[in-house]
Amino acid sequence: MTIRIAVVDDQSLVRLGFRMVLEAEEGLEVVGEASDGAEAVALAARGGVDVVLMDVRMPGLDGIAATERISAAASPPKVLVLTTFDLDEYAYAALRAGASGFLLKDVRPAELIAAIRAVHAGDAALAPAVTRRMLERFTSSVPSTRDDTVLEVLTPREREFLIAIAEGCTNDELAARFVLSASTVKTHVGRLLRKLDARDRVQLVILAYELGIVGR
Repeated sequence: MTIRIAVVDDQSLVRLGFRMVLEAEEGLEVVGEASDGAEAVALAARGGVDVVLMDVRMPGLDGIAATERISAAASPPKVLVLTTFDLDEYAYAALRAGASGFLLKDVRPAELIAAIRAVHAGDAALAPAVTRRMLERFTSSVPSTRDDTVLEVLTPREREFLIAIAEGCTNDELAARFVLSASTVKTHVGRLLRKLDARDRVQLVILAYELGIVGR
């Protein structure tokens, strides 16, 4: 199955670079480009896009606002935010807006391709070390609107899983930590998503930090 990708960046050379990397990979196709957030929203609305690579800082409508609008639509494409180390706060805002993950702009081609495949499959693409640093730095400055009684629906083991996910553990790392099979790990993650009414793994991470069970 071909994954259809839209590349959004205000620099044409950056878009060209991503296009060259992606179209060299079997099963990936760049079906559109946009130079700002408004163009990205219009492109996504036309349909035929599975994953959007979204820059953050662009003229006019920025990547955060564009991500929020795209994610609010019916059956939206997945959004991967492109960021740099000094723009971590914008990446966090984009995750809250509905992005399925974020990548650094100097990401290696293999990591970029793996991230696209991951979000297309319904997982999140979060670099664990950067995720921890970003969330620990910025969640403390974001007023929490969460009621920690939502955690009462979780069993002790599910709470441990939530903490591990928030710490950046992949499914393989979860399996190793809890001595479980890959299928059982997926079952636990799916149960957490349902119980906490979370869209995806990204929302689980944000929820854990906002409730203060990690990162404080």
